[in-house]
Amino acid sequence: MNMPGIEFLIDRLGRKKAVLIDLKKHKDLWEDLYDAYVAHHRRNDPRESLAAVKKMIESKAKRKARG
Repeated sequence: MNMPGIEFLIDRLGRKKAVLIDLKKHKDLWEDLYDAYVAHHRRNDPRESLAAVKKMIESKAKRKARG
C-alpha cells in the first residue's frame, strides 16, 4: 500500500524499522501519534481527582485576583 508522505525504512531482511512522516502533509497524524505516546508513557503517573483539580484552579484564580 502506497501512502504519500509516509516512508518506511526497511532493514536487510525486509522488516520495517522506522517511519518517515512528511509533517506538512500529516501534521494531524503526527500530533495524534505523539499524544498517544505521551498518554502511554504517563499511564502510571499519579492522578488527581476532578474535585482536587477544580479546587486547585479556584485557589490559583483567587490568589491571582488578590494581586
